[in-house]
Amino acid sequence: MNSEDRSTSGSSRRWLERLSRMFGSEPQDKEELYELLKEASERHLLDDDALSMMEGALLVSERRARDVMTPRSKLEVVNQDADLEEVLGVAIESSHSRLPVISEDMDEVLGVLLPKDLLCCFRQENRTIFKLSEMMREALFVPESMRLNQLLKKLKLSRNHMAIVVDEYGSTAGLVTLEDLLEQIVGDIEDEHDTPDDDQVNIRP
Repeated sequence: MNSEDRSTSGSSRRWLERLSRMFGSEPQDKEELYELLKEASERHLLDDDALSMMEGALLVSERRARDVMTPRSKLEVVNQDADLEEVLGVAIESSHSRLPVISEDMDEVLGVLLPKDLLCCFRQENRTIFKLSEMMREALFVPESMRLNQLLKKLKLSRNHMAIVVDEYGSTAGLVTLEDLLEQIVGDIEDEHDTPDDDQVNIRP
């Protein structure tokens, strides 16, 4: 074995020993964990996508609801007194699958409407039946200081895909969706309603 082989072998052993120590006991800090993950990527034990997702998963425990929420000023909502035509207008314009239902005040979120639930109103026998109060579902409220890993668990346990974020005074600060949380781990998730950047070529038919 020449000197170069011995150096490479020794370096590999040292890295494996560090990795073994990390899994054999609690890491001393996240910086050490990040460093080990980066080294694993450099040694092609992890590809770039896997490394990015692992780093994102670690960041989820550090970030809070306020960091990823859609702020209050950008919320698309429907008023409790809106008629079917008005609600349809908001649903079509926003393309959202869930819409907060509010009273006169944005700080009073009464529930959440799923636009798909409006389909029943278009049956011939139900065309004149529309009661928003009976269609909306219960809203989930979370503090803006809640960590994202805790929020993800709460959404899972409550089987919700969206939560209303409130500040320390109980006022509506914004909303956060399950997609917002997943994007912290896997990166941006685009769907058919997303608008591509100006410098991107739209290849959709």
